[in-house]
Amino acid sequence: MKNIFYIVFILFLFTGCLGLMEKTGRFLDGSVFAEKTIAVYRADNIDLSVARSKDGEQFIIITFKNYPMLQIRGSMPDNEGSFHFTSLEYLAGNVHGWNEYSLQMVGTGSFCLENGVLENIEDIETIQITQGRIHRYDTRITGNDALTALRNRRERILALCEWMDGPKGQDIKTFEKHWKPLFFPEITAKSRKPDSWRLDGDSFQRAEDINWNTGYTERIFPEELWPVRNSGTLLRDWEEALYWIYFKYEWDNIIDLFSGQIVFNKIK
Repeated sequence: MKNIFYIVFILFLFTGCLGLMEKTGRFLDGSVFAEKTIAVYRADNIDLSVARSKDGEQFIIITFKNYPMLQIRGSMPDNEGSFHFTSLEYLAGNVHGWNEYSLQMVGTGSFCLENGVLENIEDIETIQITQGRIHRYDTRITGNDALTALRNRRERILALCEWMDGPKGQDIKTFEKHWKPLFFPEITAKSRKPDSWRLDGDSFQRAEDINWNTGYTERIFPEELWPVRNSGTLLRDWEEALYWIYFKYEWDNIIDLFSGQIVFNKIK
């Protein structure tokens, strides 16, 4: 047990609080040791790694400098360089713990191991969360309970991002600064509240120790999100899955990173 706490302490020194939660989670369940990186290719803001699992299977992992919560995985390229996408892996921390899941993906592409060229990316589509875990305070939620909770949260996030219409290409801090006052004027400083956040005749509903302005909810949000905001569920999603909301909102920009031909330099 002392060794575990020693390693966790070292992780804290080198990664900070957010990285600590993520890396500690993978350390405690053993997944940090489950894969070995064989080769690493780097381009602007994107890394592509070739990895091998414990059972000897090889596959590729694509990561993004601006979206460190994501990994996109694909099959090992065949002799012609063709591969197919298999999953999107998400892992991100929050003040209460962390969420992680595997989301099935489809799509095809070509990657040449010799010259590091990635191209012909087509038909990328996400399907459904197939497994996941939630760590909330000192509770670990796994199995079907985690799967149900994560799938429900995904449906809410999809509905939210479909409605959201605003600037794209922002970093996470700018994204949060722009959207949080619009989502939650009740807990926002007076100088940053939207002008129309409270009008004569507005009603309020108390949930999660906050009096939610239901009139504002109905003026601003689509009807399907009214109960989500008025119950405080949207606030919980924001607090526990901000990075998830952020990457989903930016998803088209992430996919655009694959457009055309990308030439990587092999660094390992």
